[in-house]
Amino acid sequence: MTGKNRPRTLLDPRYSDETATATPWPEAEALLSEAELFWISTVRPDGRPHVTPLLAVWSAGALHFCTGPEERKARNLADNPHVVLTTGINIWNKGYDLVVEGEAVRVSDEDRLRELAAAWEAKYGEFWRFEVRDGSFHHGTGHAYVFSVAPVTVFGFGKGEPFSQTRWRFNLEDH
Repeated sequence: MTGKNRPRTLLDPRYSDETATATPWPEAEALLSEAELFWISTVRPDGRPHVTPLLAVWSAGALHFCTGPEERKARNLADNPHVVLTTGINIWNKGYDLVVEGEAVRVSDEDRLRELAAAWEAKYGEFWRFEVRDGSFHHGTGHAYVFSVAPVTVFGFGKGEPFSQTRWRFNLEDH
């Protein structure tokens, strides 16, 4: 990310060791790019949360994921586009966890979808090769919508020595 899309970075001393420093955004971006598994939280029409694992690709300053149009998360997003995507490591004193808050926006431009399909295959291998048509990814007999989540707020949790919590806040007018 460059220029106006660079977030404001803040170390939260309430949840950080005295020796901790804020994690630079480029380090968090690299972790988002490299992470293989994410968990997405959406909101059901009755207000209950829905959480499920999925794959995601970091591209052009946003996380991208895909889902079938009849899947619960796609149906939830039709009513409420606000999402949280998380990734990290399930060890309490090692690694780094990230929480990305934003709005899921459907991507239907076929040139952009072809770029994202290439990114999926490059990251996850040829099993994840998608054909692009009709504004969707197609794989076998199924198809999937692709969504982009530009971060509004991201939280980073450094675990181990030193423990830390960094917050990156993006200008809402940039998204």
